[in-house]
Amino acid sequence: MVETRPITAGETGKQGGGFAITRESPAAPEAVALIRRHLAQMAAQSPAESCHALDGSGLEAPEVAFFLLRQGGTAIAMGALKMLSGSVCELKSMHTAAEARGSGAGRAMLEFLLARARTAGASGVYLETGSTAEFLPARKLYEAYGFAECPPFEGYTEDPWSVFMHLPLPGAA
Repeated sequence: MVETRPITAGETGKQGGGFAITRESPAAPEAVALIRRHLAQMAAQSPAESCHALDGSGLEAPEVAFFLLRQGGTAIAMGALKMLSGSVCELKSMHTAAEARGSGAGRAMLEFLLARARTAGASGVYLETGSTAEFLPARKLYEAYGFAECPPFEGYTEDPWSVFMHLPLPGAA
């Protein structure tokens, strides 16, 4: 679905970050470590039935493209695009290592994934994120890019622990 090439911080609007984003296997050691941290954080912040993060096997699915963001050669963030029915996709597994938060890595990954969705011809992008205060920075980032709250989509159901968001992509069918 989505192919990639390394990108630089200048292409994502963050100067001096030295970021490179590449498509990776979720089974790669650096990916496994980030996925493990992400899943542990989600489990600590939401009840099990409200955790919708994909594990490594879920990120290996053919409809998912998984990416790592590196700075100075070290993986500090991850993200994925999952194709849904029709011409829409879902952001999955957006995570920045705690020690890299505030570096612009999350913003760079989001811009990259949105560009990949546009290139793939997606008419819109959905996401599910948490509703608690710990997720407020993520929700604010998504809102800054034009995401707005929407009803549950593609198999999700109403959940007080979840916020569902959608971004229509201009120019798409």
